[in-house]
Amino acid sequence: MAEGEKLIPINIEDEMKSAYIDYSMSVIVSRALPDVRDGMKPVHRRVLFGMHELGVRATGSHKKSARIVGEVLGKYHPHGDTSVYDAMVRMAQEWSLRYMLVDGQGNFGSIDGDSPAAMRYTEARMRKISEDMLADIDKETVDHQLNFDDTLEEPTVLPTRVPGLLINGASGIAVGMATNMPPHNLTEVVDGTIAYIEDNDIDIDGLMQHVKAPDFPTGGVIYGYEGVKEAFHTGRGRVVMRAKASFEEVNGRECIIVNEIPYQVNKANMIKKTADLVNEKKIEGISNIRDESDRNGMRIVYILKRDAIPNIVLNMLYKYTALQSSFSVNNIALVKGRPELLNLKQLIQYFVEHRHEVVVRRTEYLLRKAEERAHILEGLIIASDNIDEVIALIRASSNTEEARQKLIDRFELTEIQAKAIVEMRLRQLTGLEQDKLRSEYDELMKTIEGYREILASEERRMEIIKEELEEIREKYGDERRSVIEYAGGDVSITDLIPDEQVVITVSHAGYIKRTSLTEYKRQNRGGVGSKASTTRNEDFLEDLFVGTNHQYMLFFTQKGKCYWMRVFEIPEGSRQSKGRAIQNLINIEPDDKLKAFICTEDLKDEEYINSRYVIMATKKGQVKKTSLEQYSRPRSNGINAITIKEGDELIEAKLTRGDSHVMLAVKSGKAIRFEEEKTRPMGRNASGVRGIRLGSDDDEVVGMVTINDDESNILVVSEKGYGKRSGLDDYRITNRGGKGVKTINITEKTGKLVAIKNVTDSDGLMIINKSGIAIRMAVEDLRVMGRATQGVRLIKVRDEDAIAAVAKVKNEDEDMDDDDVTTEGAENEADDSGTTLDTNDEQTENNE
Repeated sequence: MAEGEKLIPINIEDEMKSAYIDYSMSVIVSRALPDVRDGMKPVHRRVLFGMHELGVRATGSHKKSARIVGEVLGKYHPHGDTSVYDAMVRMAQEWSLRYMLVDGQGNFGSIDGDSPAAMRYTEARMRKISEDMLADIDKETVDHQLNFDDTLEEPTVLPTRVPGLLINGASGIAVGMATNMPPHNLTEVVDGTIAYIEDNDIDIDGLMQHVKAPDFPTGGVIYGYEGVKEAFHTGRGRVVMRAKASFEEVNGRECIIVNEIPYQVNKANMIKKTADLVNEKKIEGISNIRDESDRNGMRIVYILKRDAIPNIVLNMLYKYTALQSSFSVNNIALVKGRPELLNLKQLIQYFVEHRHEVVVRRTEYLLRKAEERAHILEGLIIASDNIDEVIALIRASSNTEEARQKLIDRFELTEIQAKAIVEMRLRQLTGLEQDKLRSEYDELMKTIEGYREILASEERRMEIIKEELEEIREKYGDERRSVIEYAGGDVSITDLIPDEQVVITVSHAGYIKRTSLTEYKRQNRGGVGSKASTTRNEDFLEDLFVGTNHQYMLFFTQKGKCYWMRVFEIPEGSRQSKGRAIQNLINIEPDDKLKAFICTEDLKDEEYINSRYVIMATKKGQVKKTSLEQYSRPRSNGINAITIKEGDELIEAKLTRGDSHVMLAVKSGKAIRFEEEKTRPMGRNASGVRGIRLGSDDDEVVGMVTINDDESNILVVSEKGYGKRSGLDDYRITNRGGKGVKTINITEKTGKLVAIKNVTDSDGLMIINKSGIAIRMAVEDLRVMGRATQGVRLIKVRDEDAIAAVAKVKNEDEDMDDDDVTTEGAENEADDSGTTLDTNDEQTENNE
């Protein structure tokens, strides 16, 4: 150990604590957080001050960036040159700052995340707005501090005329805290500041009449206003930003065009990630993405597939890509050197207080200078009034010092005045110059009076602040770039889709499509109808109803799963198109099969979902009733609707209001009718209760109908082609779980029962044999007959053949006008809002 040195033992815990606190305070105060007064972090302030000192003004020529960085580095900012250059580059990027502070020349990077050129290649100078941030800095308006080596002074804050923190925002990560402040529109901020100056008691809602929302340099849409409101009121909030998109047809293909993207989104990364999502099939409907951006502006083109619906694709892009992102506002700034969370009013208040201080200090400085000049002028005027005596006195003096002393003694002057007289030039002895002195003195006295008035009246000072702000607004104010969409909220895929009426058609083979109702309204009454959808061989329309785009379709499978689809997600097709297979539209398991569907109103309408029920029936005679509320939270991979026991399967599901009658029919020719109220509502995972007792082990339920009126007839069909239509009153109401009553007289000639339907005269019937023969008939051609009869032959069936399926047919050719339209799922739920989709092959196979 060297002589004179000694060891001091210290507690490591205390040392760590104090060292870490020192470090964290240094980061908070001297690096990461902006000052509330000028909105600058030390590095930005030093860059601008360094340029000011170098004389790189907005009107001068550009200087090499390396020269400016060197100046800042060597004099004020003893950190890496990268930190200084990066800060300067950001101040010159139009997509980073709402109002750029540096005018860059050369490659300063791009919105795609390209790096700027090295500082030896680029040039920079200040922008005019930066000069207004430094205005009056040489008039002792702000405190200066010594730089890192105590050789120079640098300002602790800029005397800015521009509310820098609000117009450009800031972001930074300190130790234990971070800041993230959005930029705003200068015109709005100035209007808000003036409103605050005029009325200090104005509340935040009052200020929000002027400062409406953040205004991002990249434009875009602010989607929803709640987050903005919260941020303005509390200093924290989440502002949702969306890209500005439009639809265009390019070369006959529907395209989504994006011209503005959210703030701080890297365009190239966003396009790459979108392409990955398209490849992974997370986003459907996009065939190609092109970036057509150039020096005239941004243009990203998403070329859509032919069957894609632009609104849905756009909403998927909003949901899964950075076309929608959020800005988490966290207004933390340094107030008197301490970090504070600030609301809108506080931000404006601290800026106004800073401006007030600057105006006071500037006026005091100018007053002092004016008084000093007036003092000298008083001496010069005295000298010019007694010029001959002054000249004689000076000539008689042996040196300057003696002359000065004689003048002081003779005319009672001060040291400063005497010095000014001694240093007077001969030309100031002319009459003209003497007049000038007097007029300058008079002017100066008025100016001094003005300065004193300013210092005496706070009202006058506030007027000056207002005038200077109006001047700033005049020079730099511009229109908003970010559009505010007040109605927006969380991403909802329904946002851009009109809730218009559409016709939904489902074919017997499970093809579905939706068509705009207007396509059906074009015909006049009494028209002959037009060709309806092109269905596959032996396929036909089994169901047709009118719904609206925002309604839900619920699909039920034989394994008891339930899947959802919004009506607008059903592919749109013309009247002639056959539609898409439902299996391809939902995530159904390969060994499962769709059995029924239901169309419902809005699943968020609590009154609606709590007053509707889903009734299900299984092959083994179980029935189950569940509140629609249980199915009101859609999941993409479906949910269990009913627990199906081994050897059983779901065959039907219907939507009811809770007061319907339920009828089940079994293969052995029996049917039961009971009130829906006899079945209590159960949870989704229950397997239900007995609806009908089967006659034997090979007996099974062939169908279920729900009836809500007395006009319906009951139609039953047997496998050998016999069927009959009976009145509803023929079936007495019994308790559920019984064996039921005879619905058709089963003989060898008729074969087993295969179907039960509730029908009216306006319905059509389609009967299909296993061999593929189909016959279509009108229900009105069948007379109503007794319940226990064997019925009449509907279709001649060869010995080895049997009936495979019976379906009610909807006639799409009929003229549809407003009077005819009822919205399925609202008025008509109970009688026929669900339909069976399969061909009942399994049932008929067992009958042979």
